[in-house]
Amino acid sequence: MELAGTLWRGKWVIALCAAVAILIGGVYAYVIAVPKYSASTTLAIQLQAPPIVDIEAVVSGVSTEDASLNTELEVIRSRGIIMQLVEEMSLLDDPEFNAALRPEPAISLDPIMTFLRNLASATPAESEVPESEKIRNDTIAAVREAISASVIRDTYVFRISMRTENAVKSQRLVNTLAQIYITDQVAKKFQATENAVSWLSERVTELERDLLEREDELQSARTETDLISPEALEALNRQLIDLRNRLGETRAQIAVQEQRLEQYRDLLAENDFDALATRLSDSTLNRLRAEALSGDSNAIDLFRSRAELLISREETSLNRSRSQETALAASLQRQETELAEQSDDLARLEQLDREIQSIQTLYETFLSRLKEASVQRGLQEADSRVLSTATPGEYVEPRKSLILALSGILGIMLGAAIILSRQFMHSGFRTADDLEEHTGQTILGQIPKMPIKRRDQLIDYLNAKPTSAAAEAIRNLRTSVLLSNVDNPPQMIMSTSSLPGEGKTTQAISLAHNLAGMGRKVLLIEADIRRRTFQQYFKTGDDHPGLVAAMMEECPIEEAVIRDPRMPVDILMGDKSNLNAADLFSSVKFKEFLKRIRGLYDIIIIDTPPVLVVPDARVIGQHCDAIVFTTAWDRTTKVQVRESMRQFATANLRVSGLVLAQIDPKGMKRYGYGGKHGAYSAYGSDYYNS
Repeated sequence: MELAGTLWRGKWVIALCAAVAILIGGVYAYVIAVPKYSASTTLAIQLQAPPIVDIEAVVSGVSTEDASLNTELEVIRSRGIIMQLVEEMSLLDDPEFNAALRPEPAISLDPIMTFLRNLASATPAESEVPESEKIRNDTIAAVREAISASVIRDTYVFRISMRTENAVKSQRLVNTLAQIYITDQVAKKFQATENAVSWLSERVTELERDLLEREDELQSARTETDLISPEALEALNRQLIDLRNRLGETRAQIAVQEQRLEQYRDLLAENDFDALATRLSDSTLNRLRAEALSGDSNAIDLFRSRAELLISREETSLNRSRSQETALAASLQRQETELAEQSDDLARLEQLDREIQSIQTLYETFLSRLKEASVQRGLQEADSRVLSTATPGEYVEPRKSLILALSGILGIMLGAAIILSRQFMHSGFRTADDLEEHTGQTILGQIPKMPIKRRDQLIDYLNAKPTSAAAEAIRNLRTSVLLSNVDNPPQMIMSTSSLPGEGKTTQAISLAHNLAGMGRKVLLIEADIRRRTFQQYFKTGDDHPGLVAAMMEECPIEEAVIRDPRMPVDILMGDKSNLNAADLFSSVKFKEFLKRIRGLYDIIIIDTPPVLVVPDARVIGQHCDAIVFTTAWDRTTKVQVRESMRQFATANLRVSGLVLAQIDPKGMKRYGYGGKHGAYSAYGSDYYNS
């Protein structure tokens, strides 16, 4: 509510800002801004358009995936396409796109921006791009900015739009752009076909040459080898296996013969005739065995002769087997070598044959593709077609109503920002509620600014306008001060403030004037002997004795006081002294002086110096019954008031109440407070005589 109230009080500022912003927006929308017209054309992707000859592997169309569709949008706005549009439509000669052809504006920020860019760069580089190329690049960029392309949702349809300053120009440009895009698609496909034909021709020639070379190599290999067929190689392999088996059997037989021969010799050497006869299984040995065993020497000789003959026969058989083994081993090695050579020849022939078959397949495939690509020449079609050509462009900008609405909103925001900034940055007090909330002190009165030009006109105004708002405010202050302590009404009242010029002296004189009107005997003391501003309110001689003289008893009080004929109040003005004011008011003389005057007057009002300037007020306040602290409306800051209250607290003084003085009624109305508070309220206009 506080925030809303603050904004409501500043409604006229907000309204003014909104009006100014709408005016500026209107000038821009209706005078400065250049009208723009937008024309659009739509293109559809050919989804089912099979080629006359199947050459999908050579030249592919546009995919319908989102990424491919978005890629086509970028192709439409690509530099190559736009460059063709610029050249075909002679846009380099159009000032709308070629900024170099536009007249120099009366006010331009370009020199400033150039200077700032050079200033930001430590070593500004000279442009190496030729001027003509730079103009061309800028023109292409301007045309690109004027083009927009999008995919219509859930379709395979493009929408291309062109925004220019002329409706017919937009139409011509967007239609030409669509035609350039379609022509570019056909050209790209034709170029792809030409590249495919060229590449396929080279590959077919290479494959044909390679195929002939491999066939010649195969024929030469067949003439060089002795291999008749794989079946003959298989028969040779079987012979090799049989030979290996025979060699193994022979070697096993030799091992058995060698072992048996060794046993025969061992038995003969041991004269074991019985075992030897058994092993040799010879009838002659069997017949001689009994006699040899009986020890007949003749039989033994015959037995040994017969055994050695049989053993020699065994050795002959063993040698025959060994010769057979050697022959078989040589034959096996020869056949293995032959088999290995013929196997290698067969593998090489088969490898050459496989390579020839592979090259033959590739050759036939590429030859077929070459024929397809050759037929495809001149039959290329674009992947897109124009669904609807553009009509003369429609007016699209500036959107005047939107500009005015946004200008109004921005103006309201600016006005609200001004009001809130002023409110948040304000450090003074505009209402008694603010002052009371900030200090926690009672507000005794609210005094409007006196409508006088000079200080000596104050008494005349109070006498002439006894029912004015200011006079009534003083009466309210008088009532509040006198009722601040009902049991012990204050007799000695001190008027002070934070800083000079906040209205404390005017308030003290006005309060004294009002109290005298009640028939009270009032003494008004100027305790601010440093500035001595009473001379601006009352006319008196410079040599007239004053407060210091009366306090020092240099003259009776009756001689020191003066009486202005305009009001029945005794006035004791400040006078010069060689002593420090704070020391003077801290003296026993001053304390005794106050005791004396208490017995002479009903009400004593003391106007003291500001609290934050000198310590006089805190010294004098020790002897007073009431302390009235004056705060200037919308000027005295919160920090000053807070520091003043702290100063009184350090002196163990209690402020009776605060007065919000010098209130400007017009200012209150300007801030939105008029008619709500105090004697300056509009509700009191029938009671006050201004």
